[in-house]
Amino acid sequence: MRAQIAKQIGIGFLIGLAANLAGSYLYIYFFSEYTFETTIEIAQEQDVLGNIIALGAILNLAVFFIFLKKKRYYRARGVIMATLLAALTIFAAKFF
Repeated sequence: MRAQIAKQIGIGFLIGLAANLAGSYLYIYFFSEYTFETTIEIAQEQDVLGNIIALGAILNLAVFFIFLKKKRYYRARGVIMATLLAALTIFAAKFF
């Protein structure tokens, strides 16, 4: 039973990471005039990479509510964990 719960949380976590990456990519694709790689380099130089990650995390909100609607509560927990990892990454990028 515990293994199944851990598996569902893990799946939600991976989907949350993928949604965050996809959201960041989509933001860069639609709102940047540079290539993806160039935009990431510029964002690192200007210390705004955390902002891009945060905007990408907005897609996690949709995934989270989809899982809640389908009553996949453990997968929704995994998405929350992925969002918390994004928040910690943003924190580290800002202060270290």
